[in-house]
Amino acid sequence: MTTYQDELLPATRRALLHRIAVAQTEGRAPSLVAAVVRDGRTVWHGSRTSVDGHGPDENVQYRIGSITKTFTAVLVLRLRDEGLLDLGDPLEKHLPGTGAGEATIAELLAHTGGLAAESPAPWWERTPGTLRPELSDVLGEQPLRHPVGRRFHYSNTGYTLLGALVEEVRGAPWEDVLQREVLQPLGLHRTSGRPQAPHAGGWAVHPWADVMLPEPVEDLGRMAPAGQLWSTTGDLARFAVFLSRGDDRVLSAESVQEMRRPAAPPSAADVADGYAYCLGLETRHHDGRLLVGHTGSLPGFLASLFFSVEDDIAAVVLANCTSGPQLSAVAADLVGVVAEAEPRIPEPWRPLPDVDRAVLELAGQWYWGTQGYALRLTADGGVSLEPLSGKGRRSRLRPSGDGTWTGLDGYYAGEILTVVRRPDGSVSHLDLGSFVFTRQPYDEAAPVPGGVDPEGWRGLP
Repeated sequence: MTTYQDELLPATRRALLHRIAVAQTEGRAPSLVAAVVRDGRTVWHGSRTSVDGHGPDENVQYRIGSITKTFTAVLVLRLRDEGLLDLGDPLEKHLPGTGAGEATIAELLAHTGGLAAESPAPWWERTPGTLRPELSDVLGEQPLRHPVGRRFHYSNTGYTLLGALVEEVRGAPWEDVLQREVLQPLGLHRTSGRPQAPHAGGWAVHPWADVMLPEPVEDLGRMAPAGQLWSTTGDLARFAVFLSRGDDRVLSAESVQEMRRPAAPPSAADVADGYAYCLGLETRHHDGRLLVGHTGSLPGFLASLFFSVEDDIAAVVLANCTSGPQLSAVAADLVGVVAEAEPRIPEPWRPLPDVDRAVLELAGQWYWGTQGYALRLTADGGVSLEPLSGKGRRSRLRPSGDGTWTGLDGYYAGEILTVVRRPDGSVSHLDLGSFVFTRQPYDEAAPVPGGVDPEGWRGLP
């Protein structure tokens, strides 16, 4: 059994072991296995089991349920990046005749397509996929439960449609495409559609007695893109690194960052919990830390993968029980243990290698009306704009190549910043989505919308 524990302090390792030990004991899981990644490398692996001398390692497969959806989303984003589809396309354009074709691809990815959460009875997770050989069997006679695009409603059937979309565009089975385009390039050799030894057995634990019942293992058929996969903590640790950093062999850093942006309107309860769904990923706030990842469950198994981009730490937790330990909280706690016990050492400050003087001229204080803003040059060649004090609209912007800048996030995401110059070449003002930013509050020398009172600033008469 390979371990990476020496890279963490002994106290940190013990705290991690204590957390999973409590989860396995209190959650009454037959076994529980976990891994932690820091700075792109697995630095800890631990497990707890009810069988003496038989602790699972990072190569033992568990079923990962809905984490499969994240893999399916990666395949869809690859199709978009190749220009074979647009996320704004209605499904009908590429996969006609489903009865759910008004929903866009992005809406299906974000669970806002209005589709039912589950396929018609019998429950698909505990019955053979052969009972639902066609998409019409998965969707049923009334596939929609809500108006398309109006609300977040988690839908397993929506990801079945996305898997069918991948098959239609690629002309190959979903699992074959996944193997060729994601699993092999990323080296996820222990991730598969069917269990491969060594793998854990799935169990149901009686809620009121310490006895167990084996759960059936079904091939989900058409529903596979929503929850079929088996994997290991070793493979999922590598997958977490990919989701935080990207890999040009599969998806660029920019595309995986897009996957991490909230794309579904949260409910009131979700807002209170700090939860938001993105494109095949979800975000949660835990103890003041923003985490990105996904959970999964199928009868006999629970799974959780979460990472903090800011801390560059990820955690994976797997268990072989139908219910019990709250693995999302366990994964979040493992991230927090490492982040708080061994805070990330920042990179040394270094001056920029080269600076365009015309851009440097823009740095400093600006005013939108009377509110002060700071424009700073960033190490990646872009700029940031943020209030000098308090909360307010802020964004990072990148150069567009034509002298303008495009907002990357926040209120100004997608908006264009233009530097407006006077005839002599000096800067008059900044125009950002029609907002005029000036060097002085309501600068009378700039074209402030609505004009500036010619008598200027004054005290109380």
